[in-house]
Amino acid sequence: MHASCIDHPRAPAGAPPQGGGASGPAKPAPRCLLGSARAVPRPVRHEQGFTLPELVAVLILVGILAAVALPKFDAGLAIRQDGWHDEVVSALRHARQTAVSHRRLVCAVVAGGSVTLTIAATNPASACTAPLPGPDGSATYASSNSGSANVAPAGTLFFQPNGRVTSDGAGSTASNRTIGIAGSDPITVIGETGHVE
Repeated sequence: MHASCIDHPRAPAGAPPQGGGASGPAKPAPRCLLGSARAVPRPVRHEQGFTLPELVAVLILVGILAAVALPKFDAGLAIRQDGWHDEVVSALRHARQTAVSHRRLVCAVVAGGSVTLTIAATNPASACTAPLPGPDGSATYASSNSGSANVAPAGTLFFQPNGRVTSDGAGSTASNRTIGIAGSDPITVIGETGHVE
């Protein structure tokens, strides 16, 4: 039996308490298990971890944050697609305005994730030979890493000096075109007027 778990008789009156007095402060006696044949010191447990109410509260907060944050990520993707849609519309409107203001043929090629504009060197012309730089000065007027655009019917859009959009550089046949962009509304180009909507 552990010596400190044995019942000690009471100290006589006036005697210093055990473990205390001049030698220093009294130390508490270790706790002992009772009811056993041998008294064994009870180990002191340091419990670690989270309680069930704490875990439930954390799960509820994570659920609320997920319900609020996930729609924001979807909105970010939609904004990116709308931005690409707007860039394509801007490029086509710029092509029409340049053709009318310069009285020259402007060719627009919409392929994959880019729009490239070229302009004829002279008027009249049936082919575009010089690049029409974009806002940043590059040969590609608009581009996107996340989206692609497809023209129907396929082919180059020829913006004539009178504003019409034709299927050939000579300008003999006006052609309505539809540009489809994944995750966005289609863009329509009216052949007779060159209006982009």
